Amino acid sequence: MGDVKHYQRPKEAIEKIRDLAKDINIAMLCTNLSNTPISTCPMATQEVDDAGQIWFLSVKNSNHNHDIEQDGRAQLIYAHPNQFAFLSLYGTAEILDDRQKIEELWSPEAKIWFQKGKDDPNISLIRFLPEEGYYWDTKTNKMIAFLKMAASLVTGKTMDDGIEGKLKL
Repeated sequence: MGDVKHYQRPKEAIEKIRDLAKDINIAMLCTNLSNTPISTCPMATQEVDDAGQIWFLSVKNSNHNHDIEQDGRAQLIYAHPNQFAFLSLYGTAEILDDRQKIEELWSPEAKIWFQKGKDDPNISLIRFLPEEGYYWDTKTNKMIAFLKMAASLVTGKTMDDGIEGKLKL
């Protein structure tokens, strides 16, 4: 079994989140956590700031915005199977209408969802404040990890070189 690390200091946890979220970029935002099935939708991560807050641009009248307004508890799930990197975060989300922050986060790719540009009146922000999380990552590059998994199948011995750990914020 791989190493298990516990990032108790927020700065280390934030750096781990920033590192994984930057490489993966797209998260599944899970809302309406009290009901099943939970609501999920893919969201492009715009920023993980120095305080560990994760920012998204969102459509004001979307289902996930409605869910967050009713109950801010949310979960983010990042997965990059090709890199053997995964991140699950639990926390609180809130909807904000901050034109200055929208301007700061705006990118040309955002126009895919907001055809009127950064001044589109239907843009809102989602600020996700993680409280805790868990990640799985490999210590080595993916080719070595793949070869070790293949060797494990042949030999019947576990050859996990992954790193996993808890994040507390």
